[in-house]
Amino acid sequence: MQTGPHALDATRDTAGSTLRLLSYNIQLGIAYTRYHHYLTRSWRHVLPFHGRQGNLDSIARFIDDFDIVALQEADAGSMRSDYVNQVEYLAHSAGFDNWYIQTNRDLGNIAKHSLGLLSRPRPSEVAGYRLPGRIPGRGVMLARYACGDSSLLVGIAHLSLGIRARRLQLAYLARQVSLHEHVILMGDFNCRIDSGEFQALLNDTHLCSPERELNTFPSWLPKRGLDHILVTPELVIEHTHVYALAYSDHLPIALEIRLPEQLTLDVGSPRRSFEMVARHV
Repeated sequence: MQTGPHALDATRDTAGSTLRLLSYNIQLGIAYTRYHHYLTRSWRHVLPFHGRQGNLDSIARFIDDFDIVALQEADAGSMRSDYVNQVEYLAHSAGFDNWYIQTNRDLGNIAKHSLGLLSRPRPSEVAGYRLPGRIPGRGVMLARYACGDSSLLVGIAHLSLGIRARRLQLAYLARQVSLHEHVILMGDFNCRIDSGEFQALLNDTHLCSPERELNTFPSWLPKRGLDHILVTPELVIEHTHVYALAYSDHLPIALEIRLPEQLTLDVGSPRRSFEMVARHV
């Protein structure tokens, strides 16, 4: 797992205040706006192309206003991304001093399928784990933030397309997060809230989802809620939002949560409010 430097110049105390969370499947910086792009632009998953960098720059400008960002389908630096570590690039471009990348499927120079964490508060510990499944290549990244006498666990995952593998993976995640009081779990789950495997996760943990499903896929005509941010009850959900952006085949999903008084985090200098981000995208 690669990490970035850990220096913050300006901080704001978030004890008892809000934290802005974002989960985004960036699809390697490839924009899809029609179903036929899965055919006509499929080559962009294996070869570099001119427009990818500009798309990443657009994503970087957008994520600048969040405190913790979970990235899925990022490349760690292979031929298809012009050997650019996309997580590192987005972190530097958006001003995140703390970044972490976990490569779950390493195909050498061809492709490096990865998860990414961008964080303004510095985690005290970050670890990566393989998720169960018949086909290897899925993982979860767990970051722990020491908050005074308490702690906050943040998990990032990208689950399998097959229901059998997803059941195993969600059961594994349930075992991991059930040991902690304050938890945020986010990522591309590849299933909806009303699916059996998703409901099993909620039943086996204290995690809560937003009251209504937020559709994130496909980005040009969102009909399915595949991307989720779940939190434990003490982390009060203030706002939820899905942003209509044409930078991927998924839409980014955001949550603003209010932290309990016992959780103290230091993040970067104040940025636009959650509502202002929604109006200026």
